[in-house]
Amino acid sequence: MKKKIMQRLGTFLIPFMINFICRTLKIKIINVDKENGNTSNHVFMFWHGTMLVPWFINRNKNCTAVVSKSSDGEILAKLLEKWNYKLIRGSSSKNSKEVMRNMTSALESGESLAITPDGPRGPIHKLKIGSLIAAVRSGSKIILCGTAYSKKFVLKNWDKFEIPKPFSKAVLVLSKPKFFAKGLSRSDYDKINYELENELNSLQSQAQIYLAEKSLIA
Repeated sequence: MKKKIMQRLGTFLIPFMINFICRTLKIKIINVDKENGNTSNHVFMFWHGTMLVPWFINRNKNCTAVVSKSSDGEILAKLLEKWNYKLIRGSSSKNSKEVMRNMTSALESGESLAITPDGPRGPIHKLKIGSLIAAVRSGSKIILCGTAYSKKFVLKNWDKFEIPKPFSKAVLVLSKPKFFAKGLSRSDYDKINYELENELNSLQSQAQIYLAEKSLIA
């Protein structure tokens, strides 16, 4: 009984705290050019461990999110609902076909899809192919987002989850929008997925380097 009460409190208090933290951050977004700004609906990918600010910057933007049905997923769902996301509940390991249909349908209807392609269980920084397939099937572009925080708490879980400290800095480095035509072979999908994974890891490093260089100048 006590455990259930604590879980319910966490489901309501944690989203409130995260929303407060994100609103105190100084956020710098790099590589946002005219092409990014004119991209209508797209798939926005970022790693699970640094997901808080990427979710935050896409609030109120006609975005759909894929959220697991776990207890942690319930907390994230409450937060994303607060930020006006539409939700698809499920994961790549459970109800994967239904999740794929719902992702593709959301994109085809003009919504963007914000997703952590290594979630919800990992392996860390390994890009699962489902979001690429949904982008190709719906004819949507892909934007990758590397993220770094100047001051943060790091949890001891599979993704080394990062919580930025209040009033600290966050840097997001975006790729140019990427489009892949339909009719890809399985080997094409595997090659592109591998390239996207490497680029997302590179963007992550670029965000960290940018913060380090700026701190040295300061």
